[in-house]
Amino acid sequence: MSDPAPVPPRALARLQLHAGFTLDDAAAQVDYYADLGVSHLYASPLFTARRGSTHGYDVVDYHHVNPELGGEPALQRLVRKLRARGMGLVLDIVPNHMFAGPGNAWWMDVLRHGRASPHAGYFDIDWRSPDPLVRGLVLLPILGKPYAQALRDGDVRLDREGQDYALRVHDHPLPLSPSTLDTLRGAGEFSAVLAAHDGRQEAGFHRLHALLERQHYRLALWKLANDMVDYRRFFDINELVGLRMDRTRVFEDSHALVFRLYAEGLIDGLRVDHIDGLADPHRYCRQLRHRLRRLQRQRPAGAPRGPAYLVVEKILAEGERLRPDWRMDGTTGYEFMDQVGALLHDGAGEAMLTELWQAISGERADFATVARTARRQILVDSFEAELDRTARALFDAARADISTRDVSLPAIRRVLVELLVHFPVYRTYAGGLGRDAVDEGVFQQAYAHARHHVRIEDRELLAEVAAWLGGQAPRGLPPGRVRHARERAMRIFQQATSPMAAKAVEDTACYRYGRLLSRNEVGADPGHLALDIPTFHALCAERARDYPHNLLATATHDHKRGEDARARLAVLSQAAVAPHWAGTVERWRDRHAGLRVAIDGGKAPSAADEYMLYQSLVGAWPPTLAPDDREGLAAFGERIAQWQRKALREAKRRSRWSLPNEPYEDACEAFLAALLEPANGFATELHAFVQRIEVAGAANSLVQATLRLTTPGVPDTYQGTEFWDFSLVDPDNRHPVDFDARRASLASDAPWEGLIDRWRDGALKQRVLQELLQLRARHPSLFAQGCYRQLTVEKPGGAAEDRLLAFQRKLDGHAIVVLALRHTAGVMLDAREPRWGAAATSALIPGEVRLQGVAPGRYRNLLGGREGTVALALSPAHWLSPLPMAVLEPLAS
Repeated sequence: MSDPAPVPPRALARLQLHAGFTLDDAAAQVDYYADLGVSHLYASPLFTARRGSTHGYDVVDYHHVNPELGGEPALQRLVRKLRARGMGLVLDIVPNHMFAGPGNAWWMDVLRHGRASPHAGYFDIDWRSPDPLVRGLVLLPILGKPYAQALRDGDVRLDREGQDYALRVHDHPLPLSPSTLDTLRGAGEFSAVLAAHDGRQEAGFHRLHALLERQHYRLALWKLANDMVDYRRFFDINELVGLRMDRTRVFEDSHALVFRLYAEGLIDGLRVDHIDGLADPHRYCRQLRHRLRRLQRQRPAGAPRGPAYLVVEKILAEGERLRPDWRMDGTTGYEFMDQVGALLHDGAGEAMLTELWQAISGERADFATVARTARRQILVDSFEAELDRTARALFDAARADISTRDVSLPAIRRVLVELLVHFPVYRTYAGGLGRDAVDEGVFQQAYAHARHHVRIEDRELLAEVAAWLGGQAPRGLPPGRVRHARERAMRIFQQATSPMAAKAVEDTACYRYGRLLSRNEVGADPGHLALDIPTFHALCAERARDYPHNLLATATHDHKRGEDARARLAVLSQAAVAPHWAGTVERWRDRHAGLRVAIDGGKAPSAADEYMLYQSLVGAWPPTLAPDDREGLAAFGERIAQWQRKALREAKRRSRWSLPNEPYEDACEAFLAALLEPANGFATELHAFVQRIEVAGAANSLVQATLRLTTPGVPDTYQGTEFWDFSLVDPDNRHPVDFDARRASLASDAPWEGLIDRWRDGALKQRVLQELLQLRARHPSLFAQGCYRQLTVEKPGGAAEDRLLAFQRKLDGHAIVVLALRHTAGVMLDAREPRWGAAATSALIPGEVRLQGVAPGRYRNLLGGREGTVALALSPAHWLSPLPMAVLEPLAS
């Protein structure tokens, strides 16, 4: 019996749930999203998380819906309301890691019983540490002071926990081993035992230390984590411990609630967080699909039929594709965010922006070089323990085979570093059969670059390491120690590359390279500024063929700046604006030289930091903020200051999270405060510059939204971004949403002209989304299954038009046509509203154009209501009004 035809969501709306916005709060928004045209809510993780979690990615219990969100009863109430409106629910799940702390019964059981715990195999712990003080134990780098001082200062103490004993580190309880508890229980009264183990007294110090020596964990200074931690972490976050999801028992136990919720019809799909962190993503994805398919028949009558909707969070490098044999519906859409963003940038301004960045910062390196430098630094600063673990796994593989036993650990480490520094993607997926053709191509790139950087004496070893990491199939070896060691080394290596890449690229290089911050986004390559129209068409056609239900995102809980902030900054790349931007920045820098703060023989901020600050100010300036609004200006300054401090630490040049340079950070914040002081006059100048480009930026935003809702895929609208989104990186991008204002705006049914007149309040963007979401609701099959056809645009004389994007979505004779203008600053600079008329269009595209492949007939533009005939020849001036894009739906004959 074949599977039912897939029925993908029409459109998702992402909501971030936490104690301040619960499942019942989400239920209160169901009618709003239904009226908007959304088919599914898309919820952040619902598992029980650490107390007070604002995001849910720090899970402590996979078996229960978080009581802080209202628990399972609240989930049932939400789903009843969704079903009443014909909607569904997609859930974000976190299979890679858990919070390693209070509330996590599995983790606490491991700390209590060590390797004897039934949950010891759940976590990715290396019990074979080379350090004899840690071997067979879990290293807990949680002390704020060196070990001995922490004991003597009372930061670590024996305490009473109910009718028994527990250890406390600061205010956090840790379990004691059963043998320790037995000893303590027979040692006398509670008060006497506690006094005898008081580390502030000399005798108590030694007793407390002796007690700690009998535990299944070792306490250590937090700074030692990057050097010594013996469990796999999520990136470099000590509190998040990796899981062995490749073990069936772990998979089943951690997914039991997910499977029940799906079988009972409470959820309809999943978003899988950080798929590259797992040991075997291919096996996991197929296993997940298989288990959910088996549960389909159990779903109640009111639940949607067909396979579950499954997408994975995966960063795809340029040219990389999601593996079809994973059987997923697609990714979470970072690659679309990159593609549509690059489409809106203008390659004509690239040389000028590059020259400006280099002249101001004094940094000549391109982004690829900056990223490689960051990778090399990250390996030492943040991932020394992971590097050591990977090197030792390879060393074990070498020692397992008598023919390669004459290899040293330092030599392996040297070649490993070069492979990691030059690795071109987040990870490969070699298994028992070794690397497939795709992974082999990736690995050969890394190998070729690494070979140029290793010592000549190490080149032979580099080739050996390449073979151990999947160049030779482990299954071709007889079962035994050699095969096991090779498989283990391959697994550890492949799980190490993605967090190292993410930390180096997203969380370091993107905060160092400041040519244009609108391209410094998750999943993007800041070294590639712009994308041409034919390439964008080709990528859309490929997605329609291979992953027609891929998620399409332009804003997420992880974005570095909001979708409309990026769209505004993209205007700076246009030929009409780049020279003006360069002159403006130079004037600002000269004018503010006296505001820089002298520190450590230099000035704060540095030239590079100052330039990136100006970009952030321009990108994030709220459309409704007036420069004389002191309260609003102060709130804006607080947001920028929060971003600036985080950006300085992520860049890891003058400050970092592990060792904050607060004098430098404070000096940068003082500079910002001086800039925005109304008496300084800069806020007025900044506002004036933003006004010059903001309408062109709004045009970019509306085009971006239109493409997200009409190109192949399932559009995702991040909470609140129906209005303008000028947010910055988290936590700013997770700020509370004013749903009352959005509901009132949606209900107002204002005419298009009125929305354009007051475009700054965001209701215009919301109307565009509503019209296109309702179009998808009227024609779900057209968007789920319809083809994507590029419409070639030719000017009179046969020349290609590079400003007008045109395509058709077609199914069974029904088609819609989408037209969108880009690079509009030439006619929208200094405009006061994004009202698009014949004169503006004609200034960019005079006369008519020819559309190759259009379905002729009478159409209506959903974005404004204008009607007309579409044929081979088309007048852009007629259709692109009142906005710089049009979505044409055929009129009934």
